[in-house]
Amino acid sequence: MDDTLPPCPECAADMTYAVDALLNCPACGHAWSAADTAADVVRDAVGNPLADGDTVTVIKDLRLKGGSGVVKVGTKVSNIRLVDGDHDIDCKVPGFGQMGLKSQFVKKVT
Repeated sequence: MDDTLPPCPECAADMTYAVDALLNCPACGHAWSAADTAADVVRDAVGNPLADGDTVTVIKDLRLKGGSGVVKVGTKVSNIRLVDGDHDIDCKVPGFGQMGLKSQFVKKVT
């Protein structure tokens, strides 16, 4: 059994605690159902759930391994595809081509 609780979907604080069937955040006071945070849901850097076909924005300059390029903050990536693994987003980044991104470095465009 995994004893770690997910971060708050409102403020992304990792101080979550459980009371009965609810998870609570002491930082912002948000309370939510534990069923709302299923383990297989991929979330962006601020806790928004991601789905195939979403558009995301890069929130941090990302250096590319094996190259001298940098994906700049604010780069919009459309039509993402969720995959299993460390890099849980498969996408085409404009100007760089096909690559994998970690969901912790993107924010969903609403």
